[in-house]
Amino acid sequence: MKILVTVTEAATVDTVFEIDGLDIDDRYLSTDLNEWDAYALEEAVQLAEAEGGEVVTVTIGSDGVEETIRQALAKGADRAIRVWDERLAALSVLDPLTKAAVLEAVVADEQPDLVFTGVQSADDSFGATGVVLASRLDWAWGTIVNDLQLDSTVAHVTRELEGNLEELTDIQRPAVLTIQTGINEPRFASLRDITRAQQADIAVESFADLRFDADALVSSIERTDLYEPDTDGEATIFEGSPDETAAELAAVVEETGVTR
Repeated sequence: MKILVTVTEAATVDTVFEIDGLDIDDRYLSTDLNEWDAYALEEAVQLAEAEGGEVVTVTIGSDGVEETIRQALAKGADRAIRVWDERLAALSVLDPLTKAAVLEAVVADEQPDLVFTGVQSADDSFGATGVVLASRLDWAWGTIVNDLQLDSTVAHVTRELEGNLEELTDIQRPAVLTIQTGINEPRFASLRDITRAQQADIAVESFADLRFDADALVSSIERTDLYEPDTDGEATIFEGSPDETAAELAAVVEETGVTR
């Protein structure tokens, strides 16, 4: 069994930041392995450990994301693929349709039995890449999976729904599953695993390597502006004992007329 796991580097913005054109200034950004992808990776590694098989990660990004990819290798992935072409850098947004088109070429090359993605990425929160990829592959799919059991032809999945409801459904393999946080407990990488990951080779695939038609690379989204929205009000923080802060809050409520 081979499981292909999509891995994304997610950016976190500092509380105070500056905007540089259409981006946040790099000085105010920190990056890490996307939280949802960590759970997808752990689920794949656990399945491979239990049933045998290979876990391969794929990431779309420039060489700057390789440290994040090595985190995935340290956490149990057997191989890692990084896809990059300078024509991707020209896009203002790497949207789900574009990602899915590129990932389809990787799936065609790797021929996995299953593809796992995180439900969403922490920074852009699109949450659609897995479903779009399944549509392009004409594979079955399941979203927001928080429990998973496999047999030879079927994935038995529990899906998280709205209103604290869950759905149990059977999905024919091959399939694309988007994995929810909480399905497992992602492992911490040991020092030995981190050292091994630092020495591991990361396969870099270009569009030519994947036989991907770059003429089809047209993003459906264009970013035209980035700004910090105006705030209509401000927050007041009360410090002190409960009696002191309660009295101050009561005074504010009275002054604003909320009790009237």
